[in-house]
Amino acid sequence: MGWFKHWFGTRYYALLYGHRDVEDARQWVHAILERWGLPNGAEVLDLACGRGRHASFFAKSGMKVCGIDISEASIAEARLAVTDGEFAVHDMREPYAEERFDAVACLFTSLGYFDTLEDDLAVFRSVFTALRPGGRFVIDFMNSELVLRELVPSERITKDGVDFHIERTCISGTLVKTIAVNDNGRSHHFEERVQALQPAQLEEMAVAAGFLIEDRTDGPELRMFEPTTSQRFVLWLRKPFP
Repeated sequence: MGWFKHWFGTRYYALLYGHRDVEDARQWVHAILERWGLPNGAEVLDLACGRGRHASFFAKSGMKVCGIDISEASIAEARLAVTDGEFAVHDMREPYAEERFDAVACLFTSLGYFDTLEDDLAVFRSVFTALRPGGRFVIDFMNSELVLRELVPSERITKDGVDFHIERTCISGTLVKTIAVNDNGRSHHFEERVQALQPAQLEEMAVAAGFLIEDRTDGPELRMFEPTTSQRFVLWLRKPFP
């Protein structure tokens, strides 16, 4: 199932990316609900939901939330964190439901993990199937142009007594991050591989799957996307009515 199935469920992943905190999740959910004006009880799918930090705020805001993720460990934690949500271990390339959801959110660069663009396109198609006509889909992806331009080849980070040595490179359009962990003398090695998808590629896949593009922004603050300066590329889509 790829590197992501094993890395995402580890405590080292949670420790390394702990800066993506509760407040960040709250801002994202607030921005999404404010933009779309979803009614109380609307059904929302949190795609690649991880440990449920976004799903928790969707649920607290009155949404009927469902989260899917390939990591069994992450789903187990999400079920404990959001007891009134529905969670399942599921490959997002395969439709989870048919015309069930009012909205789908895919946040924190949760696309581009696969070997081919056809796999990424399959995600768009599965979401299109899962949405009701008129339903919305938001994708939060890194701004690949900025990331490649400012790529830090190597760095060392220490968190809670755990040392991380991170090396980054770009190989044939794929960002590769190797992570060496030293935890009190115990060594672990992980790897992340994410396609440096460009905004035009994401838009082409969205349109190919049948979506209408409503907007492009930079992060939860919803600023207009600027190719050379934006940190994030956020694509706001809608499934048209027949």
